[in-house]
Amino acid sequence: MANRDILRQFSGDLRLALGLLTRLPLPGTPDMARGAQAAWAWPLAGLAPAALAALAMTLGSALGVLPGVTAALGLAVSVMVTGAMHEDGLADTADGLWGGWTPERRLEIMKDSRIGAYGVIALILSLLARWSLLAGIVASGSLWAPLLAAGAISRAPMVLLMAWMEPAREGGLSRAVGRPSMETAGLAVLAAALPALLLSGPGAVLAILAAFAVALGLGRIAQAKIGGQTGDILGASQQLAEIAALSVLAASL
Repeated sequence: MANRDILRQFSGDLRLALGLLTRLPLPGTPDMARGAQAAWAWPLAGLAPAALAALAMTLGSALGVLPGVTAALGLAVSVMVTGAMHEDGLADTADGLWGGWTPERRLEIMKDSRIGAYGVIALILSLLARWSLLAGIVASGSLWAPLLAAGAISRAPMVLLMAWMEPAREGGLSRAVGRPSMETAGLAVLAAALPALLLSGPGAVLAILAAFAVALGLGRIAQAKIGGQTGDILGASQQLAEIAALSVLAASL
């Protein structure tokens, strides 16, 4: 009976993570009451968009599509599966942290649906970096391992930032989800590290360290500028962590 309960909770947390971080149609109704307790499964949910992007890129390569176009196809699939929520967070973070002079004004800018110059530049640089890395990965002939590893690794820092930092505003997605415990954050790190190590071997350790370093650096900036984290900050941390992880993994191919 205990094993059934563990399996039921595992599947429920994974469904909740997929429902929050992707736009995939899912059967049943996730247990929203779990909230931040299910955040440990975010790295596992990150495997879904990575796998679909890798599948699209594998098909593109099999059809003889050029590496650059294949990389663009993988990016497009990833953005569609996640609903561009992390990209949106990156743009809002860039606009807010560098577009306002006070914490209140920065938070106001981050909440604004309009995008400014900082946001546009951040998106262009992020997409260009990821496209370049994916094109190199396609050319190397190894797709699945680095994409899946980076997909898992890049979601763990979001949980760490939520456990480490207070929400910077009263409302928003981050406060609605809740604040995970450090134990939950530790499980998230484990859920990211295990598949990454199985897929990429010892090189995954450097990828994990690089991803966490850039995400924690962003966290320190956010703490200084707005006094905590928001859903936008978490989304931006995923983008930066993915670029860092892919950079390390691509270099080892």
